Amino acid sequence: MELLREMAIFVQVVDSGGFSAAARQLELTTSAVSRHVARLEAYMGGRLLQRTTRSLALTELGQQVHEGCSRMLSTAREIHALAGSYSARPNGVIRVTAPVVFGQVWLAPKLPGFLARYPEVDVQLTLVDRTVDLIDEGVDLAIRIARELAPGLAARPLCPLRYVLVASPDYLAKRGMPATPQELPQHQCIYLGYARFRENWTLEKGTQTASVRVPTRFTVNNSAAILAAVEAGGGIGLIPDFAALAPLEAQRVQQVLPDWEFKEPYTGSVHAVYLPGKYLALKIRALIDYLVEVQAAQTADATPAG
Repeated sequence: MELLREMAIFVQVVDSGGFSAAARQLELTTSAVSRHVARLEAYMGGRLLQRTTRSLALTELGQQVHEGCSRMLSTAREIHALAGSYSARPNGVIRVTAPVVFGQVWLAPKLPGFLARYPEVDVQLTLVDRTVDLIDEGVDLAIRIARELAPGLAARPLCPLRYVLVASPDYLAKRGMPATPQELPQHQCIYLGYARFRENWTLEKGTQTASVRVPTRFTVNNSAAILAAVEAGGGIGLIPDFAALAPLEAQRVQQVLPDWEFKEPYTGSVHAVYLPGKYLALKIRALIDYLVEVQAAQTADATPAG
């Protein structure tokens, strides 16, 4: 089994274009990825890759091994997807992962309706804020929020994602409602601490673009925690629209600068991600179709009649 893992890692290195990129996709260290490839080279009795500081190329042996390993992985994915494919109705267990807050707010409330429609299907949902390896961890479906998805996976879009600014009525009564993005640095703003842009924000309104630096004393790595701080009067929070919907409807918070939209980097889409192949288990297809259907219905209900 260890040899199979080394083959899979070798394919990821080649397909990603390097050891560092593969390590990020596999959530391993670069040195660990290098060791796996070295063991595969030792097993094969020859060098598979020509490595320099700037480039990576397959040797003649490496090209043959890569082709064979790729076929092996494709076959493994098809076998993995066979479960439930030949039943007249979807059945069996679906193992699903999703980001923590998105899973709590968006995904989990939709699953009881799916289970009612398909009584022979069980769902095991794991909420975790990391990229899960579908093969190694035996996951059927991953919900991912990203601009770009990793190569070698199939995906279906579920909904767009945008971020909004919100604040509590008490905070706005004391500090005032910002009229332009340029006023944001005068406020206490709260946002995700791991975001690469940190305090440098770019917003758009029609043809207008505003770039502002918004320093803060408080960053959080969880959107629900940001919302809790905002509702406590802690400042203006930057949170995803799906997390803001319920508190906005309940008037626990108000939207700030609703006519402005974040251009960078808070844009992207939510995707249902699964292993590619000729066969997609009916249970997985049924869940994806259901999520698309329910989201479309909710979007239609939320759209004002023209």
